[in-house]
Amino acid sequence: MTDPIAAEAETPQGWRKSSHSNSEGGSCLEVLDGLPGVPVRDSKLPGGSTLLFGTAVWSSFISALKGTEFRDLPTPHP
Repeated sequence: MTDPIAAEAETPQGWRKSSHSNSEGGSCLEVLDGLPGVPVRDSKLPGGSTLLFGTAVWSSFISALKGTEFRDLPTPHP
């Protein structure tokens, strides 16, 4: 049996890039809306692996990003 979420995540329509994405090809995520979960993938590897998060977990993560929970984390250096 095919997983309907995984099957939908393989189609190109509906994926949207992070609002922090730029034309220089930096680290960017894409998410697919409108499913029971939230598929997330690397925008540079659209055919690669997809992570699936529950909607409640994803909402909590986004709220934390918009808040101050990650404000004091050190910036990674390449």
